[in-house]
Amino acid sequence: MKRGLIAAVLLAGVVGLAACDRGATPDKTAQAAAFKHDLPEDVSGYYIPTTAVQVGDWRLHHLFMGQVPDFMSWRDGQRTTGFAPIMMEFEAGDKARRTRLIPTAYDVTEDRVRFQATSGELGAVSFEGRLDQDALAKARRNLGDQGVVLKGTMKVGGRTFDGVSMRWWAGD
Repeated sequence: MKRGLIAAVLLAGVVGLAACDRGATPDKTAQAAAFKHDLPEDVSGYYIPTTAVQVGDWRLHHLFMGQVPDFMSWRDGQRTTGFAPIMMEFEAGDKARRTRLIPTAYDVTEDRVRFQATSGELGAVSFEGRLDQDALAKARRNLGDQGVVLKGTMKVGGRTFDGVSMRWWAGD
């Protein structure tokens, strides 16, 4: 009787652990689908809008992209609060407040950037643009040439901004 009870408890424990493991797999699959990158080259830096993108009191300050290892860590579930390999930051008109958007999804390649996030201040935010590798290489050589390296469409809340262009800056 005692052996039967012990065997039943052990079996229940094994079944419970197996069920937990099965539940974790779809999450990793969903993460891999939501967070994609294919970057043979480094595209890290700050992408600063060349013209104002403003909704209400909020103005796009920059789009940040990290280095390839940052994208790999994020994809693999190694995350730090308040940081992602690609983030967008908006600044309020008083310049005292900023809101950083952590992605709900992204797809970044050497020539394309797709970003999605949700903000309490701005609602749904997305950007889809083309990354010009030749212009980026020139900007990196000149430590921040004023030329456009990223151009696309941004949606903020219910507004659409076509032709949003950004220059590259290495940062401090």
